[in-house]
Amino acid sequence: YRPAPLSEKAPPDTFVVQISALHKVPVIYSIVSGDEKGYFTISSSTGIIRTRKNLTLEDFPVVFNVQAIDSSNASIFNEVSVNVEVIDENDFPPVFPSPLLEQRLKENLPATQIVQLNAQDNDTGRNGILTYGILSGGPKFRIDEATGILYSTVSFDYEEEPTEYQVVIYAEDDGIPEKKRGYCTVVIKIID
Repeated sequence: YRPAPLSEKAPPDTFVVQISALHKVPVIYSIVSGDEKGYFTISSSTGIIRTRKNLTLEDFPVVFNVQAIDSSNASIFNEVSVNVEVIDENDFPPVFPSPLLEQRLKENLPATQIVQLNAQDNDTGRNGILTYGILSGGPKFRIDEATGILYSTVSFDYEEEPTEYQVVIYAEDDGIPEKKRGYCTVVIKIID
């Protein structure tokens, strides 16, 4: 049996799977091995397996064995394995080391790299994979969505244009069930 993965936040008494043995007389179900940490309980009459306590992500996957015994003759039985996986929930949003950065950019430079932004996410797997984007402060700047490197897309003239720009950057994880974002504002000062 390979039931649907459980959330790491599944509370005790969450339904996992129902084991079903075909037999002429009623059978008695029991967990016989593999559940050393006692995460699961089984109804001896229905074969329904439920969680017994809160799940610890690091302990999974767990493979345990269930036995079905003929209720009138204990020498007639069969065993099946149950493989239970637990998925990591998206607990944390990405976080930048600082919510505000100030960078200087010389005028008259061609399009150039300004700064590399680096957010951290304490989730594992896809919940911790980040992509970067620009929320506001737009067209004169672009960001590499994979590396977090912010670039100018034009040359700036100190005398002709604003001398300060605010670009709001986000880092977004690839979380399940929902994506989470963290933000950072980069203040770019054009210098003469």
